[in-house]
Amino acid sequence: MNTTDRKENAALQPASTLERRKSRSVSPASRSAYDIDSHMMAQMARWSSGISPISLTLSWTDWALHLASSPGSQARLARRALESGMRWSQDAVQALMPHLNAATPAATPETPAATTPEAQAAATPDSLSEQIEEDSRYAAPEWQSWPWRPLASANKLGEQWWLDACNLRGMQDHSRHQMRFYGSQLFDLLSPSNFLPTNPQALQAAWQSRGQTLLQGVNLALDDLRRSQGMQPRHASQLDLAPGQGLAMTDGEVVLRNGLIELIQYRPSTTEVQAEPVLIIPSCIMKYYILDLSPHNSMVRWLVGQGHTVYIASWRNPDASDALLGMDDYVSEGVLAALDHVHGQCQAPVHLVGYCLGGTFAAMAAGALGGGDAVLSSQNPESAASPLASLSLLAAEVDFTDPGEMGVLIDEAQVRLLEDMMASKGFLTGQQMAASFQFLHARDLVWSSKTRRWLLGQEDLPNDLMVWNADVTRLPALMHSQYLRSCYLNNDLAEGHYLYLGRPISLRDIRVPVFAVGTLKDHVAPWRSVYKIHRLVSAEVTFALTSGGHNAGIVSEPGRPRRHYQLLSSPLHQTWRTPDEWLEQAPRHEGSWWPAWDEWFKAQGSGQRVPARAPVHDPALGSAPGQYVQVRYGD
Repeated sequence: MNTTDRKENAALQPASTLERRKSRSVSPASRSAYDIDSHMMAQMARWSSGISPISLTLSWTDWALHLASSPGSQARLARRALESGMRWSQDAVQALMPHLNAATPAATPETPAATTPEAQAAATPDSLSEQIEEDSRYAAPEWQSWPWRPLASANKLGEQWWLDACNLRGMQDHSRHQMRFYGSQLFDLLSPSNFLPTNPQALQAAWQSRGQTLLQGVNLALDDLRRSQGMQPRHASQLDLAPGQGLAMTDGEVVLRNGLIELIQYRPSTTEVQAEPVLIIPSCIMKYYILDLSPHNSMVRWLVGQGHTVYIASWRNPDASDALLGMDDYVSEGVLAALDHVHGQCQAPVHLVGYCLGGTFAAMAAGALGGGDAVLSSQNPESAASPLASLSLLAAEVDFTDPGEMGVLIDEAQVRLLEDMMASKGFLTGQQMAASFQFLHARDLVWSSKTRRWLLGQEDLPNDLMVWNADVTRLPALMHSQYLRSCYLNNDLAEGHYLYLGRPISLRDIRVPVFAVGTLKDHVAPWRSVYKIHRLVSAEVTFALTSGGHNAGIVSEPGRPRRHYQLLSSPLHQTWRTPDEWLEQAPRHEGSWWPAWDEWFKAQGSGQRVPARAPVHDPALGSAPGQYVQVRYGD
């Protein structure tokens, strides 16, 4: 069924979760019971902010039962609590000592104050002091003095005790991770930096400004509330950035449009180009212009400047009529349709690049092509040559056994809640998707930001990355459900069980050279998880580990300061290196990894250069950045 047919039938079919589709064959009574249960779960999701109370309760029960049956652990934790209380008292006294010394006469020369036991203890560094000083929330000097230091140390010591309390023998790993994660989230919420009476910086700023910072903070909080309700803020940003207005400015034309993607071909800036073109598949969770931000940090502009013919897919922002779009559609009508066009137009093997979820889709397509489960119309049926010159996976997972912090939020109960939540609309809203990523690092992405805005009255200066980050997208219900179940819950792709158009595909059928990129601070696709591509493909793998996170580590243009990467290739028959062994052996390089990637591209190609390929302007399709990227919704 193609996209058009699916849209026409979507209104006649039930909501788009896998269970709901299966429920058509059951009795009316069972169907009615399912509908009631689904409605109940959807209502539960509304007041729980999309977090499954069932999942959390199961983890808490696992922890509580193991604690109740472990008297030795109870005694150990009680002793640890007593030691933490004593350590807090000592730290509080040390913070108070300078005030006591200032209020008493100076020490005599025979007994200098600097050599008293109390002063020596105060001057002795310890792990708690280091942790507080390294925490950005308590970096200001005010936090080192009384009475603010005891508040900060209480928060840090309490969190340390809780993390220790979750290490109970016999607990399920998922329960342990959930309890640690949600406990840390609670301590982050209760941090003294989040509240006006316990934040010395906010109090000092309010006093010095005669309350103006608090007034500004209230205005910013009201603007945030209006944004959360889909309304325009009263105080608009002074920076007017949008696709086509300072962002996504690389010159190009839309050369293909179907129900899922617009394919953009960029205009060359050199007279000759490499024979093999580059096709980039970004994640459908994000707008494509993360790779074409401002002119100075645009990846596609840089690649064009290196003499490559560059194409990129721009995913359509789905609506309710797309509820039944699945992962097969994203691979066939997204990746393979774009690849077919590029391969046919350029008549050369293609460097296929996938970023984040786009990389997962690209790997599926490469596996299907390698195994003969997919064939391009532009391929010569008499030739065994692959339409791919190489495969690059940027911060993209294909093995989900160790998904890092994302795995904390994903289990059967959580997926079911999300499916029922999506059933009423047919999609997961962009705000819900963005909130889940923010929740993973709420300390930096939520609380620290709110503290600056609401308590200090400091408006974040908008930049290109912030504008892109706020330009959220939806996900079709069926595709999102399949993604969570097939990848995160069942790991079907890595295990060779994933069915593409009803046929199992294997990543072992990928025989073209692979360039994989992991980032050191990635909490979406941890680099050790990305590294597992070495075990799954039948090809040489060149792996790059870059500084930065999921976005900043990829958008790391030459010339950006404090950037570095490690790079090492593993031939097809290379003996297995563990991630730690790779880390020890891979040489470190300063600067951006992009030039090394460009050299790798050219090494995997034929080395031939051809006259530059200029895209043809089609008035019906329009120019870059296209129409799909402009579609936004208020939810």
